[in-house]
Amino acid sequence: MILLNDERVIQILKEARRFVILTGAGISAESGIPTFRGEEGLWKKLSPEELASFEAFYNNTGVVSEWYQHRREIIHNTEPNAGHFALTELQKLAPTFDLITQNVDGLHQRAGSRDVIELHGNIMENYCINCNLQYSQDEFDKIYRHNPNHIPHCYCGGLIRPNVVWFGEALPEESIEKAYQASQQSDVFLSIGTSAQVSPASNLPRIAKQNNSYLIEINKTSTAISDIVDLHLEGLSGEILPMLIDDYKLLLNDK
Repeated sequence: MILLNDERVIQILKEARRFVILTGAGISAESGIPTFRGEEGLWKKLSPEELASFEAFYNNTGVVSEWYQHRREIIHNTEPNAGHFALTELQKLAPTFDLITQNVDGLHQRAGSRDVIELHGNIMENYCINCNLQYSQDEFDKIYRHNPNHIPHCYCGGLIRPNVVWFGEALPEESIEKAYQASQQSDVFLSIGTSAQVSPASNLPRIAKQNNSYLIEINKTSTAISDIVDLHLEGLSGEILPMLIDDYKLLLNDK
């Protein structure tokens, strides 16, 4: 075992039927996508109230649209990392597997993960605030490029916004219900690269713990839940997760 030398942990992983994963900005940061918090976080340089609220979008549509288009370009030029691919492999190995993410970049899907529960939406999707018409990124790009003021309008005349959850908005009801249910029923819960500061996502590991799930945290630093986890693995998820998956494979072969 590279990481796991505790007999109790080994037994728990062997018997676990449902693995639930929560990922935050940390796993995407390893692919080169800036986080929002931390020393190099976007919110250290930009005010969330000016860029990530409906009021900001409505009052400064061109500026907000341009900022989100810039973020999409960053994402377009990045690739999933070893941590993303390790979770895709775990999905194939685990009896039951749920992947919940706070990220909006779609890197989990690009790595091959299926049925990802996206709590905060997906930045590569867009829709009209008036008629709710959905726009693919290619369709949005065409409209955006032909508008010199960076104010994308739908065919109906409504503004087109990114399909992300802004400050003051509720999370998608179906997504949060699935996330709560999965957390309650988990046997092993992994919190990966999240500061555990943003509610309601920050409640999920606590709910899992309250329901006797074995709680593992993978993060470069201590977080708001580090004092309640059963196992804290400090470091990069792109380094730790592949080793953890290798260990899990050995346990499965040893059953």
